[in-house]
Amino acid sequence: MRTKKMPTINLDQIPSFEEHVNGFDQHDVLVEEIEGLIRVYGNGYVERPQIVPCVSNALPPELGVTSWDVVVDKLNNIWARFYIPTQCQEKLPLIVYFHGGGFCVGSAAWSCYHEFLAKLSAKADCIIMSVNYRLAPENPLPAPYEDGLKTLQWLKQVAFVGGKQNWWSRYCDFTKIYLSGDSAGGNIAFNVAARLGGKTTASGAVILKPLVIKGSILIQPFFGGESRTNSEKFLVQPPRSPLTLGVSDTYWRLALPSGTNRDHPWCNPSTKGLFTVEDSRVLPSLICISEMDILKDRNLEFCSALHRAGKLINYVVYEGVGHAFQVLNKSQLSQTRTLEMFDHIKDFLCV
Repeated sequence: MRTKKMPTINLDQIPSFEEHVNGFDQHDVLVEEIEGLIRVYGNGYVERPQIVPCVSNALPPELGVTSWDVVVDKLNNIWARFYIPTQCQEKLPLIVYFHGGGFCVGSAAWSCYHEFLAKLSAKADCIIMSVNYRLAPENPLPAPYEDGLKTLQWLKQVAFVGGKQNWWSRYCDFTKIYLSGDSAGGNIAFNVAARLGGKTTASGAVILKPLVIKGSILIQPFFGGESRTNSEKFLVQPPRSPLTLGVSDTYWRLALPSGTNRDHPWCNPSTKGLFTVEDSRVLPSLICISEMDILKDRNLEFCSALHRAGKLINYVVYEGVGHAFQVLNKSQLSQTRTLEMFDHIKDFLCV
């Protein structure tokens, strides 16, 4: 496969912390904080320490994957990082992926996502489009859902133009598109699907000519509610767990619209409101759940609700690992479970 050099996102253009704080009132009141990740002050200033490094789209040649960045919506600073196997000789399914981070932190340029998605592209033999969407609290929900829809509109235009301007689109099967993401990204994938127009096939796929959205892959999807599940109340988390109950509540306070609580349907899809599980446009889904995740019971209840509604779903519980193990934990067990996840995703793409 011939490759063409694509324009890259200049990560150096992101203002530094020092540039941000020039002229900032250091004595303003701190109103919300998740240690090491985000601080929100009473005057609206938001500080995000670089706990995870942002990296360029470069990859080691031995991985067998090419990566590049594209601008999706310059006005809203939506961009995406693509991954495609270098030895691609036939059309491959496309995964549109949304990163995690409680809607408030994270980036498609984070090193952990860059590594995970490059390996997924190679192992599952697919093209991946990792979307960098707007973050809360500056852009609360539904901003990420709107960014997801804009991304699909951008893809429609690419599909119409074809390989004339985008060499990679010659290798993309636009009739096999999957919405995916982990944690908050899984929530985004689910809610983007709920907003899709177009016709629905007998299998549950959504036709947005010339695109066909065949399914969703939700990894530890981030949902909540005012009442607590058993895993939220009683599951003991390791000291460095990325998602404790307190962290989860803070993310929801920062991400949800003002005046709402965790029973808002964007947080708790089983409640009555904007949509319900029964009448939303739910794609055939693979749902990946972690045994040691506080979201375990909520994810299982979500699967049960989809099953009762007659939706086509498959779920897997990964034993002995916690939230976001596939991107944040380097233990031997986590690496083994991540390889299992790659196999499950590959099998789902082949259905």
